[in-house]
Amino acid sequence: MAKRGNNEGSIFKKANGKWRAQVSINGRRLSLTANTRAECHDWLRKKLDQIDKGLTFEGQNLTLGEYLKEWIAIKKNALRLNTGLQYEELIALYIEPRLGKMKLKDLNLRVINQFYQSLKDEGNGISSIGYTHRVLHSALEEAVKNGMLGRNPAHGATVPRLKHKEMKILNEQQVGQFLVAASNSRYKNLYHLAVTTGMRISELRGLSWSDVDWINGTVKVNRQILDIRGQGAVSGAPKTFAGTRTILLGETTLNKLREQKRRVEDESKVCCEWQENNLVFPSSVGSPFEQSHVHKDFVKVLNAANLERIRFHDLRHTAASLMLNHGVPALVVSKILGHSNPSVTLTIYAHSTLDMQSKAANIMDEIVTPIPVNISQLHPVAPDHKI
Repeated sequence: MAKRGNNEGSIFKKANGKWRAQVSINGRRLSLTANTRAECHDWLRKKLDQIDKGLTFEGQNLTLGEYLKEWIAIKKNALRLNTGLQYEELIALYIEPRLGKMKLKDLNLRVINQFYQSLKDEGNGISSIGYTHRVLHSALEEAVKNGMLGRNPAHGATVPRLKHKEMKILNEQQVGQFLVAASNSRYKNLYHLAVTTGMRISELRGLSWSDVDWINGTVKVNRQILDIRGQGAVSGAPKTFAGTRTILLGETTLNKLREQKRRVEDESKVCCEWQENNLVFPSSVGSPFEQSHVHKDFVKVLNAANLERIRFHDLRHTAASLMLNHGVPALVVSKILGHSNPSVTLTIYAHSTLDMQSKAANIMDEIVTPIPVNISQLHPVAPDHKI
């Protein structure tokens, strides 16, 4: 049989009655034996299409583990630091040990579904499985674009769903109780800024005095500080691109920041081990505060205020809900929180929009409810005139 070049293939019937398809790629031959000519024709068509898109012989035999190693090395350049590290961790913990040795071409929907089910059976969290699916689906989608796969085998996979947890927030009275109980806490001003702006704890951790504009009464959110395994506290960009934002502060909040600045200056003068990082909310030695210390103090304040246990992140939800319930437009709230658009805000805080609808319903009832009147008094009938 003559040697074939790339993009050439053939189909022929074997002596045993089966059909065989062959195609040459990089001077090496790929083949498939099937029961029907139609199966071979379909395989050959897909394989030639993959070759046109850049499939190589090496790629045809590449394992998922080898591919993911190459993929994440490039993908990290387009991801935020913490996100890239999370992707690597999910690959190392879940994907590589179970699917790493499989060849890309052998992956299919059944294999992917069994993989997710095994993760669930082993007791892994539903959210972790969901994130793992996002990473795997994204990686395989790139393989499709590069011609290594004809279709994404993770597309349409059955991923265990995370049951929706009811959002916990503080109402106006409870916010007052909380802030009063926090009056003697080292983090009282941090709590105040969290509940008035909805800033994330990582953003509060990275807030610098250079971000505070005393003249215009604003604070700029342009970094966050996260704890990265093996690296410690690392400063980076906000969680999303929309997260970089400028927030206008009220006079009370500005006074809280002035009080905080005086406290930090006093601490820096008496601490011989002070590390100057120009942080608004530093630790007792000037370094980024430990999140565990804040969380422990946060629980203590909640107990002192006789309030139900909530997460620190729920202060962000509290801020958003209070703003929406008091008529602040969703567009403004989304800008303050750093959401990409108002629809994200309204989707997350649907409970608040229901409260707003309740008010709207009452207003509309008042507008359209008829008031009994004597029409004859409004339009008296003229007396008959005899001619």
